[in-house]
Amino acid sequence: MADSRIFGNTYEMIGKSMDISTRRHNLIAGNIANMDTIGYTPSDIDFQTALKRAMAEPEPDYLEKTNEKHLPGNIEGANGQMKGMKSEDVDIYHLDSVNIDTEMMNLMENNIKFRSTAEMLLRKMTILNYAIDEGGK
Repeated sequence: MADSRIFGNTYEMIGKSMDISTRRHNLIAGNIANMDTIGYTPSDIDFQTALKRAMAEPEPDYLEKTNEKHLPGNIEGANGQMKGMKSEDVDIYHLDSVNIDTEMMNLMENNIKFRSTAEMLLRKMTILNYAIDEGGK
């Protein structure tokens, strides 16, 4: 769908943006879940860098479809994992390696990005629906 004249790159970028937000949400939730684990180092994804990398990657060609109605495979890194980075400096001599305030702020920021991206997708679909209905005629 990347070369479609109707959709362009918008839907592809929105989809990848939502995928990255979902992965980041899972990392942040894991950080919060391991808040009391001794020596745990929290991790995070730099959203902008991950999105630029995801948009630059070619579509994977290693998945086979047995039917043309099947959905395309999930676009992820080569090994199916996205590498994280440290979200903050952690003092390994203290039990509080995860700062709950920082993680909740990251979670809120990620939630706002995901919801605004979903709203962009909804508005794009509304415009397309309006065009299909010939302007409401």
